[in-house]
Amino acid sequence: VQLQASGGGLVQAGGSLRLSCAASGRTFNTYAGSWFRQAPEKERKFVAGFRSSDDAHAYYADSVKSRFTISRDNTKNTIYLQIDSLEPEDTAVYYCAADPNRKLTANVATISLYRYWGQGTLVTVSS
Repeated sequence: VQLQASGGGLVQAGGSLRLSCAASGRTFNTYAGSWFRQAPEKERKFVAGFRSSDDAHAYYADSVKSRFTISRDNTKNTIYLQIDSLEPEDTAVYYCAADPNRKLTANVATISLYRYWGQGTLVTVSS
């Protein structure tokens, strides 16, 4: 499975971006799909995700819950991340991740449980 992330760029604070993550290769009937981000010199952290492709409930990190929206189009094997009211603190490389195994709620944010990763897309927010 290959994941291709796109949509990053340089944006002024207060702006919006929509990131996309398209999966190709083998597809799974159920898969967990999430977004993580890694700011400069910081650890990679969970942003938002789905436990599986047939679970409509989305999970968010508390720090982004009011401004980020994750969505998906299973017919296109694509997961999206809408980011509104961007802040300089959102500057990071954003990675999408997927795994064929459905996640427990407690595990949706666990990096080590995702088998496939995209290459990352850089989001830079200027003040």
